[in-house]
Amino acid sequence: MAAAESYPDDLLYHREHDWARVEDGEAVLGVTWYAQDALGELVHYEPPEVGSTVNQDDAYGEVESVKAVSDIVSPLSGEVLEVNAKVVDEPETVNEDPYGDGWLVRIRLSDPSEADALLDADAYRAFVAEQ
Repeated sequence: MAAAESYPDDLLYHREHDWARVEDGEAVLGVTWYAQDALGELVHYEPPEVGSTVNQDDAYGEVESVKAVSDIVSPLSGEVLEVNAKVVDEPETVNEDPYGDGWLVRIRLSDPSEADALLDADAYRAFVAEQ
């Protein structure tokens, strides 16, 4: 069962339809409701390695759906501290709960000021409305 459309106010959003929950020098990253809806049911998640570095605006992994294979673009830069093993085993978790159990990675931020370039929920909703 896919989640209902939502864009939580406590997250920051990237124009490539990824989100970040920033707290205490770390961030949890995932894909937005819009992204998972456009992709359709996810059947595979190819995560980065723990300890690797992700860079803002660069691809750091892939998701495969019944429709296509798509890069996941990082909204922020940092070192990968954790990969969500549940999503590796059950990629459809992203469709069911993109902002909860469907998170993808947790990183230690290398440049917290990059968050200033991201959209708040209202700006992201307006951006999605133009798509």
